Amino acid sequence: MIKPKIVVLDFGSGNVHSVVNAFSHEGAEVELTADRSKVLEADGLVVPGVGSFPIVMEQLKSIGAQSLIDQRLSAGKAVFGICVGLQVMFDFGHERGIETEGLGQWPGSVTKLDSETLPHIGWNTVEVPVDSVLFEGVENERFYFVHSYGAADFALERETAFAKPKVTWAKYGSRFVAAVENGPLVATQFHPEKSGPAGLRLISNWLRAL
Repeated sequence: MIKPKIVVLDFGSGNVHSVVNAFSHEGAEVELTADRSKVLEADGLVVPGVGSFPIVMEQLKSIGAQSLIDQRLSAGKAVFGICVGLQVMFDFGHERGIETEGLGQWPGSVTKLDSETLPHIGWNTVEVPVDSVLFEGVENERFYFVHSYGAADFALERETAFAKPKVTWAKYGSRFVAAVENGPLVATQFHPEKSGPAGLRLISNWLRAL
């Protein structure tokens, strides 16, 4: 069996080694790099993200990540965003009174969660859409979240570059986007690499779909 080649994008985000280990555990050949040719040629690209929206965007811009992601998606090649790696796929992020332009792959903005207690840390259930490929076999499981900001809506009436997105939701105070499946572009607000067997199964589902 040929192992899928996965690049975890190296742009200065923390906690990437647990991501590398999780994808390797599920049978992928994984490399942590920002090398342009390797990013473009890989079977799948993982965009992790820890920290604030503005800082992650600054780090991504420093390595030309927007053009890399655009080129991959234009070619129908898979991209998987995790945590802030999901958030930056939206048009804008609003943190501490600052509006930061995102990668603009999806319509909408990331804002502070509507909850008295932040950050949202811990295990939470999710509301999975019908026919989800990413959540096959783990539709009723809990996943691990660490965040204070999220996408409170997803303007499905607005077109994206691909087929109509499948949106998974979670609730903490109010509902927010927990995951999106949109053709070659998928992302999770939670950390699959920290979500135990359910998270590993989700990673395996993504790898099998490459």
